[in-house]
Amino acid sequence: MRRSYCLLFPFLLLLVFAASAQDSSAPPASPPQALAPAKPAPPAAPVGSDRQITLDVQVTDKSGAPVLGLRQEDFALLDDGQPQTLTAFQAVNARTPSTNNPPVEVILLVDNVNVGPQAVAYERNEVKQYLLRNGGELEQPLSLIFFNDTNTQLQNAPSQDGKALAALYDKYETGLRFINRSQGFYGAEDRLDLSLQALSSIASYAQPRPGRKLVVWISPGWPLLSGPNVQLSKRDQQGIFNSIVSLSAGLRLAGITLYAIDPLGLTDAGGSWISYYKEFLKGVPSPSRAQIGNLGLQVLAVQTGGEAFNSSNDLAGYIGKCVRDANSYYVLSFNAPPADKPNEYHSLVVKVDKPGVTARTRTGYYAQP
Repeated sequence: MRRSYCLLFPFLLLLVFAASAQDSSAPPASPPQALAPAKPAPPAAPVGSDRQITLDVQVTDKSGAPVLGLRQEDFALLDDGQPQTLTAFQAVNARTPSTNNPPVEVILLVDNVNVGPQAVAYERNEVKQYLLRNGGELEQPLSLIFFNDTNTQLQNAPSQDGKALAALYDKYETGLRFINRSQGFYGAEDRLDLSLQALSSIASYAQPRPGRKLVVWISPGWPLLSGPNVQLSKRDQQGIFNSIVSLSAGLRLAGITLYAIDPLGLTDAGGSWISYYKEFLKGVPSPSRAQIGNLGLQVLAVQTGGEAFNSSNDLAGYIGKCVRDANSYYVLSFNAPPADKPNEYHSLVVKVDKPGVTARTRTGYYAQP
């Protein structure tokens, strides 16, 4: 029996959340604040004449080590297969501090909505292990977000004091699940809605803050709710497409690179479903191609230039790997060509003129006339 799925995404993803931007020198052990929802807002207006697209690009060699010292002429950027002229270029290396380096912030999100009770204690220990490495001296300013069923709590200010952040984690009481229909299709629907609301709130919080943000979401991901038993109407698909466009633009304008780390690690790695998200990695050019799986956590992570990890129990190691992306990268900008129609999908490819080198960045965007 096929089930018709009525979507609330256009409403959910248009919620704007308010959070005050505070100085990173503020005490790091202050209690977390809730990201409180404001009134629903209309969709953001098209970018219009402001067509500059800025990309954070990670360049690595075959061993995964960062490649330093590249110049602008080493890069080629293709928009829908067409070469683009770079309007700005910057090589960022945190090991050689410079006043020209853009600010970077790491946001570590602890997911208690999509993670079962059996993984919560392990997740807590691994996060604290990462925070206390190197005597608690963190490489980058870091904020903690605690995501549960009742609210999403954000630490008041980012800090590089891992000991203080670990103490704050200890004070946080992991929220119990309050979803009434926590099992089956409808429970999955609730978790999906809550997760997309939380991601939308983070993008709204991050957008007015300058610089790059690495959001490390510790979770096996929310339900993809796609497959032969899920039937979508044209109205459903239009709603999903609108949500994809809105979330894509929100994450890009906020300067967010998203990472997904499955805390279940090897427990999940053996399941065939664990790689199912790869079916939805291609950009969605039209409503008729839209599926709920296109809004999956791992899908969005790869599309923003981040990564999805699910094959190891070394959660602390994975967090460190994600954070190291902030140590060295390249910033490329170009002017997007005008689109023939609203919300026209454009794929992006960055190539580097060096053998054995891989460039990872945002995979596409939605252009406007």
